[in-house]
Amino acid sequence: MPQTMAPTALRPATTTPDIALIGGGLMGRLMGWQLARSGYRVALYDRGDATGAQAAAWVAAGMLAPFAEAALAEVLIAELGIESLALWPAILAQLPEPVFFQRNGTLVVWHAADRAQAQLFEQSMRAHLSADLQQTGIVKLQGPVLQTAEPALGTRFSQALLLPHEGQLDNRQLLAALAAGLAQHKAELHWGVTIDDLALPVAGLVIDCRGLGAQPSWPALRGVRGEVIRIQVANLGLTRPLRLLHPRYPLYIAPKENGIYVIGATEIESEDQSAVSVRSALELLSAAFSVHPGFGEARILELSTQCRPTLPDHQPAIAWDGARVLRINGLSRHGYLIAPALCQQALAMIEPLLAGTITDVDAFEAWRQRTRWPTLFQTFPLHPIG
Repeated sequence: MPQTMAPTALRPATTTPDIALIGGGLMGRLMGWQLARSGYRVALYDRGDATGAQAAAWVAAGMLAPFAEAALAEVLIAELGIESLALWPAILAQLPEPVFFQRNGTLVVWHAADRAQAQLFEQSMRAHLSADLQQTGIVKLQGPVLQTAEPALGTRFSQALLLPHEGQLDNRQLLAALAAGLAQHKAELHWGVTIDDLALPVAGLVIDCRGLGAQPSWPALRGVRGEVIRIQVANLGLTRPLRLLHPRYPLYIAPKENGIYVIGATEIESEDQSAVSVRSALELLSAAFSVHPGFGEARILELSTQCRPTLPDHQPAIAWDGARVLRINGLSRHGYLIAPALCQQALAMIEPLLAGTITDVDAFEAWRQRTRWPTLFQTFPLHPIG
């Protein structure tokens, strides 16, 4: 269940919010909604609009794939992702608008020439998962069993890995539902507003969730470019997200409602936010066509790019400045995968900050050591603790 907190004390009526959130992407909206529904006076500021179309969270597939990511990312990412999988259903059930959500697993496939790639992927994934998760979360399929699991693929692949616990959601529906939830709980919503780091809003606590927008105050952040293609094709019939393993063009294909598929996987060390390159479009679409020739008849709806905020260690961080500012950043390409668990960890720190039980670095360190993931928490602008 999403964490619900009671305000630490009844405060006199005032125009000053308890919490000001800077940044209205995924993390800012999710944090703000949970705080507002807990009774806090929340103000949210974002340079974009209520749709979220300017945010990195807009250009995503919304895949909730901690097992697959265990092969590619730090152990912390997989742990936060597994925790978040358990939190998403209750979050979505409490939002005022419906959000497409599916937990039908992920199918990992590869062409015969790429067997070695599949072996390395499986070995790396298992190395970052407990024995119990390996036993229940990874199922090998082949032949008729594979064809029964995903009939639309026919006999194109002889082997696959099914990761049955994984899921996906519609990222754009979620952004809209969170905006509606914020309005429902009377949060002050300031769209189209850019906040200067030297003139932060007046509030009991300021939470900075600006992603790359926080670079002026957090220079270690860098952008990693991602490119995503949305297509629409009728009657293809894929029932779950697919990952294609390939040494050069690994990709994911996430089926949404109404025959829409989101295709992506490019990661480019660049903060260039110009249009999708011809090379990337050709590679992604060719790889998708190799999965199913029916994609050749699809209509291209959109080619999109965004830069995901990434820290040097490729892990998220919750950083406190020692006073009234909390910064949450570095979600990189794992936003939808880890946001609920990361939000829950941040919420656990907000209450003692507002209550005045964390007032200095020593108190912070003692509190941090009692948390489940102490490495998440830092002081800012100091170096990470521990």
